[in-house]
Amino acid sequence: MNYGKYLYQLNKKTHEAKKHQKVIQVKEIKFRPMTDEHDYLFKKNNIIRFLQDGDKAKASVMFRGREMAHKEIGRQLIGRLIEDLSELGVVEGFPKMEGSNMFVIFSPKK
Repeated sequence: MNYGKYLYQLNKKTHEAKKHQKVIQVKEIKFRPMTDEHDYLFKKNNIIRFLQDGDKAKASVMFRGREMAHKEIGRQLIGRLIEDLSELGVVEGFPKMEGSNMFVIFSPKK
């Protein structure tokens, strides 16, 4: 077998594999600790739409200034979100703090 034919077949295989793969995006929704009920429901519905489309969703709670002293409010918000989305998505790990942001990643159920 010559080398040119080998490269051609290898290139054809990789092109065919790329054609059948699905790219999963991570979409982010940002909350604040004092997010109102209507805003929470609106953002939750956006996460539901992202999960139904097959994308991952990252929900983050941003803390500023004095809000950093009340991280339990953010944990309650994320806990409520996890409970509300348990039928549609799976949580990848526990809620994490990264600087002044607490986040959790949801992936769609198979």
